[in-house]
Amino acid sequence: MKKPYVFITRKLSEQIVSSLKEKYDVNMWEHESTPVPRETLLNEVKKATALITMLSEKIDEELLEAGRNLQVVANLAVGYDNIDVQAATKKGIAICNTPDVLTDTTADLTFALLMATARRIIEAAEVVKKGEWKSWSPFLLAGHDIHHKTIGIVGMGSIGEAVAKRAKGFDMNILYHNRSRKPEAEKSLGAKYCSFEDLIQQADFIVCLTPLTPDTKKLFNREAFNKMKKSAIFINASRGPVVDEKALYEALVEGEIAAAGLDVFETEPIGADHPLLSLQNVVALPHIGSATRETREAMMQLCVENVDRVLSGKSPKTLVNKAWEKQKV
Repeated sequence: MKKPYVFITRKLSEQIVSSLKEKYDVNMWEHESTPVPRETLLNEVKKATALITMLSEKIDEELLEAGRNLQVVANLAVGYDNIDVQAATKKGIAICNTPDVLTDTTADLTFALLMATARRIIEAAEVVKKGEWKSWSPFLLAGHDIHHKTIGIVGMGSIGEAVAKRAKGFDMNILYHNRSRKPEAEKSLGAKYCSFEDLIQQADFIVCLTPLTPDTKKLFNREAFNKMKKSAIFINASRGPVVDEKALYEALVEGEIAAAGLDVFETEPIGADHPLLSLQNVVALPHIGSATRETREAMMQLCVENVDRVLSGKSPKTLVNKAWEKQKV
């Protein structure tokens, strides 16, 4: 009997993939840093029973239509805005993601980005490396305090709550806006629920951790930045398209806000000639929110387990499209 065929769209840890190879016919794209070409992916999905994908792959209706034997797509990320979940559900394909295992790691990076932006750490390091540090002076690279300031978290999921825990350690006043209230977070962290408008007007640090949906696309636009404090620092560690980057650039140049720390962008990788990268008050990172070896390997392991469970006739651990399970029954 022919083994199910699993295609992995990026080179992953051989040690983790080996468990799949014992049971299935596995093929893995040979490059770690270069995305699989669309044409190659379309050819591979024609044979595939399962895919393990990255955010860089667009799993749209065309690709799902080509994957006539496809049973499961395991996405190496919490987000799945690269996947047409509705189309997959109609075709009886399970969609899985990797939540929880990256919560603390992403929260660490988010708070590190906030600190680097507020205290101008990247600028300061460059001054030393370039030999431009000539003497001490009272306002040399003076940034902004973090402790006892107000943080506003937009998107209070598990990562948002983990960021709030870190903020509490800095004695920060914690505001949050979310689709639903989080009574436990309010009780344990002293977080206060407020409207989006109140949050952006009151917070010293606005941290975006919301998923990308039609409602959140370009949520942070010119109007939003205009309502923020001139001393406000904006941090985005969610998805690039929730921000109107032209509006952000203009807000930073015109002094409507003080600075921005960005781990995600509308188009990734961002071009070196992008206007935002020309600004000293922008700290830009290459989408490394969950990028520690331990966490990335845990994400890979979860993808592998989800694929194996579906191909073995079981429910995956982290199913996105709950309707798939109902169809299965």
